[in-house]
Amino acid sequence: MESLNREDNVGIVKISDEVVSVISGIAAQEIEGVSDYPVGASNNLSSILKGKKSLGKSTKVTLLEDKATIDINLSVEYGVKIMEVVSQVQDNVKRTVEAMTGLVVEAVNVYVQNIYMPKKEESESN
Repeated sequence: MESLNREDNVGIVKISDEVVSVISGIAAQEIEGVSDYPVGASNNLSSILKGKKSLGKSTKVTLLEDKATIDINLSVEYGVKIMEVVSQVQDNVKRTVEAMTGLVVEAVNVYVQNIYMPKKEESESN
């Protein structure tokens, strides 16, 4: 568990690795082209927002002092430019974790584990 101390703080703020993992997973899901299906699970983002932690299980966070290294396993949709999507994931995860926690993110390592077919739009089925 990481402790963040601030001079103007009246106490110690502790942010667990699990919280950073969930933040990272949600930030990765915000990028277009990242599949709604977490690696190794059939749950989607809505299950995470309801309290399940499957996206957090797809990430590993290593905290040393106030610096984080984040490893994310994810799936992408078929047809996307994987390197572009991964770059956007890295940027969004770094920016989001730093903004929400005050940690310095040294690295966001992304491992593409699977590819899924994109969901068909309702307009295509009509």
